[in-house]
Amino acid sequence: MAFSTYDEVLDLAAETWGIQPDYWDIFGKHHVTSAETKRAILESLGIRSDTKEALERALEERSRGEWSRLLPPCLVVGENHRPREFPVNLPAELAEMDARVALKLEDGATETYPVALREFPPKDSATFDGQRYLRKSIPLKGPLPLGYHDLEILVGGACASMRLIVAPDRAYLPDGLRAAGIAVALYGIRSERDWGCGDFRDLQGLIDWVADEVGGSFVALNPLHAIHNRRPYNTSPYLPNSVFYQNFLYLDVESIPDFAQCARAQRLRANPEAQREIAALRASEFVEYERVHALKMKFLKLLFAAFLRERRSGSPRAQQFEDYLRREGELLERFATYSALDEWIHRRNPQIWMWPEWPEPYRDPQSPETQAFRRKHWRLVLFYQYVQWQIDIQLANAQQHARDKGLTIGLYHDLALANDRFGSDLWAHPSYFVTGCRVGSPPDDFNPKGQDWAFPPPNSARHRESGYQLFVESIRQNCRHGGALRIDHVMRFFRLYWIPDGVDAASGTYVRDHWEDLIRIVALESVRHRVVVVGEDLGTVEPEVRETLARFGILSYRLLYFEKSTDGRFRRQRDYPQQALVSSTTHDLPTLAGFWIGEDIEARRRAGVLTDEASYHEQLKMRAAEKQKMLDALVGAGMLPDWFPRSALDIPELTGELHNAVIGFLASTSSMLLLVNQEDLTKEIAQQNLPGTTWQYPNWSRKMHFRLDELYSARQATDFVRMFRDWIHRTGRRN
Repeated sequence: MAFSTYDEVLDLAAETWGIQPDYWDIFGKHHVTSAETKRAILESLGIRSDTKEALERALEERSRGEWSRLLPPCLVVGENHRPREFPVNLPAELAEMDARVALKLEDGATETYPVALREFPPKDSATFDGQRYLRKSIPLKGPLPLGYHDLEILVGGACASMRLIVAPDRAYLPDGLRAAGIAVALYGIRSERDWGCGDFRDLQGLIDWVADEVGGSFVALNPLHAIHNRRPYNTSPYLPNSVFYQNFLYLDVESIPDFAQCARAQRLRANPEAQREIAALRASEFVEYERVHALKMKFLKLLFAAFLRERRSGSPRAQQFEDYLRREGELLERFATYSALDEWIHRRNPQIWMWPEWPEPYRDPQSPETQAFRRKHWRLVLFYQYVQWQIDIQLANAQQHARDKGLTIGLYHDLALANDRFGSDLWAHPSYFVTGCRVGSPPDDFNPKGQDWAFPPPNSARHRESGYQLFVESIRQNCRHGGALRIDHVMRFFRLYWIPDGVDAASGTYVRDHWEDLIRIVALESVRHRVVVVGEDLGTVEPEVRETLARFGILSYRLLYFEKSTDGRFRRQRDYPQQALVSSTTHDLPTLAGFWIGEDIEARRRAGVLTDEASYHEQLKMRAAEKQKMLDALVGAGMLPDWFPRSALDIPELTGELHNAVIGFLASTSSMLLLVNQEDLTKEIAQQNLPGTTWQYPNWSRKMHFRLDELYSARQATDFVRMFRDWIHRTGRRN
């Protein structure tokens, strides 16, 4: 390759590794990616970019590497893909020979067939160091079943294999889908018997209420991912310790079979000190993560000791545990090893909180010292595997309970975008993440300077090289016990906003991914688990992204606050897309009641995030204008009676009539799914998370205003439920 200038080769290298040369922000402003940003991102990918010659070598080495391997590492094809073939790169001297292809299907069946390479003309060619390569397309024998298969080719003395993934052309989406559900923060469910946060038994109680009183079809949950349960920085379910496993705080300890067999645990439960602690945690205004963590950990270790005795007996239940360990394999073993090391090291040195601070040998999951630790402390590692087994059982029971109660979807799970850079996923699978950059977002309405989310981007080349093994697990693990899956920041499949270390968020740019491979894998897992997929497509989203999601049967995610036409007015109900979920708000945005009185603006002011008086008053002015636009839309849709005030200034709070109108407006849209946050159903003012804050606001810890029993009996709660149930029936969103 020959280039006249450094900038030319830099631009080509950036394009080759998926770095966008420019992008448009939400304001319509055009941003050109700087040379400094391109260089920094290339360096984070291991590409030396300080000189023209270094970049030329990198480009040539990449091209040579692709041409000199017989097969790509992975090929993802659609179920009805035409032509059905796979590419093979051949040294010219092998291109006319006979080859043998072996296709091993996911179920273990193997088919082998000969291929006369001379019968297939080359599609392309390249020469490196005098060696000429030809690219040919070889037919796949079919039809092939959906699934994860392996293909091997043998020609001359050369042999290569690749993962072959056959996926459907659309995700699971049942005909005639039109349903409604309630979103709830599981940790915030209150009951007369909880241990300081909502658990899986409380979830079953909430399911009963949704089925019997609300008439809904699903319960939407916050991400249940494992977190460190340490305030204020390690409680966000959207910054998980692991996306593959769940937070044990949601376990109902007393429902674990070992509790009934463990006299020590029963004595501890009856202990006055333990009873006082449980009562205090139950009565606390917010979830006390550390205390709930310590309390449940104490009981779980007693139950595990009791289970170990049963395990030695080889009981059927012990065999179920062994089967679970085999199914989860190394993925769970690494998570449990991390958890055991985290506990063991912190106990020895309470000043160490993060794995980069661990003794160096333990920072590597494959080091001899880590392996030795796993063998020596096998009981502690096994304990954390036991805990995840119990979570899996209780979560499966909750989904089955929802289906038994007639909820056609059941549980609606949420898959976070982020990974805590100090969490187990980064420790256990470091090669799947890029160092030297962070993920964020460009300037938008809420963050004029952009956002820095402070976690590393995925290494897409490593994911593809492995046949997308970890990506598949991330989708599969979160589909397993539910009927719907929300994918946070779904445009991650297409591109992510990367920010090089040492610069602010405004200096980042987008980097593209293998979107079609990822979307097809999501569709495959969706079909296999019969799970409806909702893609959170808010923010700076290219039009073709939404078009692609719609083509693959993935629901768009539409919020009332953001659904406006080009003139700034709120959209009419009929303008909402059918293949979508419509909702009032999210955890990061004001509740309906909070929006109407400007509580989110006041909260930012109290937290010290909004300090400029001029900005404060400007936001209040903008909010008044937004309220008037919303009121105009509700009046225009016929959702409010003639006698209702026509000026938002005359409505100081979210009245019953206005509340009914908003819920009715959303229910009457053409969108398939309607989701109402529990806080919006019961007219609560405070939101779960205030972006831009940590200790200044009680993020991710607010409990429900009503206990489960009060949802059935409190007059205010029953009035809300009656109103919502009426709209569900009137708009045909019944089970």
